[in-house]
Formats: sequence, C-alpha cells, structure tokens
Amino acid sequence: MPTFISSHGLEVLREELQRRKTAVRRDIASKLEAAKELGDISENFEYHEAKDQQALNETRIVELTDMLKDVVLVEEKRGGNIVSLGTRFVVELNGQHKTYEIVGSQEANPLEAKISNESPLGQALLGLAVGEMADVQLPSGSVTYRVIEIL
Repeated sequence: MPTFISSHGLEVLREELQRRKTAVRRDIASKLEAAKELGDISENFEYHEAKDQQALNETRIVELTDMLKDVVLVEEKRGGNIVSLGTRFVVELNGQHKTYEIVGSQEANPLEAKISNESPLGQALLGLAVGEMADVQLPSGSVTYRVIEIL
C-alpha cells in the first residue's frame, strides 16, 4: 500500500531514518557495552533494557524503509472544487466553522487539524464540493459536516 505524504513529511521520515541508523544505533551500542561491563548479562536489567531498545529501533528502521520504498508525494493544493488529499478546507459542524487538511496517515495529527485520508472523517469528506454534506458515524453518534470553503 502506498504511503501518501507531503514533501515536508517525506523529509521528516528521511531524517528520522537517518537518525535511527546513526545516532540512535550508536547510543544503544554504548548502552550495551556499558551493561556488559557490569558482569553477568543474564540478570542484568540495563543489558535487557538496551536489547529491547535495540529491537524497537531496528523494527522502526524496517518500517521507515518500507514506507519510503512506496512513497506517493502529495502536493498541498490551493483552491479547487473538491476536497482531496492535500486540500485545506473549512467545514461547518454544529454551527461552528473548523479548518482541516486531508493528509496521508503518516502525517495525521488531530491537534493540528490534519486528518488522515484513511480515517472515517477523511473518507467521508474526500470528494465533496463546497456546500455538500457528509454524515460521519462517531462513537457518540452521527455528526453532519458541511463543506463551507476549499482554501
């Protein structure tokens, strides 16, 4: 499955991968060496903690490498007629206006009003034009969003 991401998001992923391959690996290797010097590793908490960190880091490196193999760059779109990936837009919800941006799942951040194209809200809003509405099923019940403006 492709990883939809902006050029900024791609840069962030590449930087994280590089940091994990260099600085994080060096830090963990130092921790492992220090823990080995403490003696018996079979009951050495520091050693086992460092090994756990190493496993998590290597898992993330594999994840990042896989994501970067199948990247689809999403350009930020200005204006337009419909809500699509990379679009910023304004919706009305319960009489209040909220601005959102549709992004790939790797960049989704509700605190920054960046919603994933794979989320229920993102899927409901994709393809809508100004004035159109979407009912989104939330745990608390159904909520209706109306697209007010595409920025």
